[in-house]
Amino acid sequence: MSNSNTSVTRKGFLAGTAGVIAGFPTVVHASVLGRGGYTAPSNRVTVGMIGTGKMANDYHLPTLIDFRDVQILAVCDVDTTRRLAAQNRVLTNYDKQGRSGAQVDVYNDFRDVIGRKDIDAVCIATPEHWHAIPVIEAAKAGKDIYCEKPLTLTLLEAKRCIEAVRKHKRVMQTGSQQRSNVFGPFREACEFVRSGRIGTVKSVTVGVGGPSVKCDLAGEPMEPGLDWDMWLGPTPDRPYSSVLSPRGSHNHFPAWRNYREFSGGGHADIGAHMYDIMQWGLGTDASGPVEVLPPDDPSEGQGARFIMPNGVEITHGGASGVVFTGTRGMLRVDRGVLFSNPKELIQDPLADSEVHLFKSPGHHRNWLDCIKSRERCLCDVEIGARSNQYTQLGNLAYWHGRKLKWDPVKWEFPGDKEANTWLDYERRPQWKLPKA
Repeated sequence: MSNSNTSVTRKGFLAGTAGVIAGFPTVVHASVLGRGGYTAPSNRVTVGMIGTGKMANDYHLPTLIDFRDVQILAVCDVDTTRRLAAQNRVLTNYDKQGRSGAQVDVYNDFRDVIGRKDIDAVCIATPEHWHAIPVIEAAKAGKDIYCEKPLTLTLLEAKRCIEAVRKHKRVMQTGSQQRSNVFGPFREACEFVRSGRIGTVKSVTVGVGGPSVKCDLAGEPMEPGLDWDMWLGPTPDRPYSSVLSPRGSHNHFPAWRNYREFSGGGHADIGAHMYDIMQWGLGTDASGPVEVLPPDDPSEGQGARFIMPNGVEITHGGASGVVFTGTRGMLRVDRGVLFSNPKELIQDPLADSEVHLFKSPGHHRNWLDCIKSRERCLCDVEIGARSNQYTQLGNLAYWHGRKLKWDPVKWEFPGDKEANTWLDYERRPQWKLPKA
């Protein structure tokens, strides 16, 4: 169900994406930006928004609307009320900015957005089970990508996303915005750890929520204007529930995050942020654990341990946020929290000779700058996949109650036929996981 203002169809998408020219932002006529907002055409990025729920409305849309070198051309959501509200928000703000003549088309199907040759990039803020397929297809269509965290629902999806982005030479940012120091002093914490202020790191704890559970929600009368079949996508068919997709526009984070079919639970939701800071502090963005050990009682949903190749042990649990323990002391970082024991370890500012990590201009701004420079983003696709592998591996250990060996290079469980069947799930036939 596409907006009648556009001629792009899913048939056109399938026939036309092979001819999309990858590389540089589309030229948009200067008059689109209106008075006081001129940006050279070579520096302007056209964007399609896929998913217009709370995260899009609270964070992505208001941020992207304010950039004069961005033009939002399309918004997509399976809920009519939400996508029309997003369209109105963009047009209202563009009108206030003097961007006369702006047009924002609305779509029900993400394929209609990525099939448009006049769109350079997409911002994906859908539920977790609807990340991987749009990422892979957008990369194949020559689009640059911003995708919310947790990057994927499964380990195989993570591997396929990396392969697609690399093969098609796309610029991708994962929405782990704590690397851009949103919410707290995360960059500074990682600089202290990597500069050796706490000595050699021996262990880390990551204090976040537990794994998701199987969905047992009762069915409800259908929400008018919602394409429920499309909302489910590759996941098993089940009746509509307003817990999963709230009715109309809403201002809360929906509880689809609690259920295995759609998410990794609190472990993945905030865990994708905190494990990301853990691996940034350890400098392991291109690696991962080699062994995962469940606690004695996996039903507790905490206590899983990850053993790194160098022997560092990471434990799911403990104080909120991330606690690094080294040979000289400990450092804890969380949203709005940074301290060490002894406190003297981080009292002095970093010297020029110590480690200084990239200082982000903002998570979206870094993405847009990299689209223009063709450099990798601060939280590139592999970084997002690697941080999420801990939550996925830990959840598998909880759900199946057993120890797992892991090969972070091949993205598989070496010699473990049973565990390798858990890399993905049985999908509805119309939504098979695509290859790069």
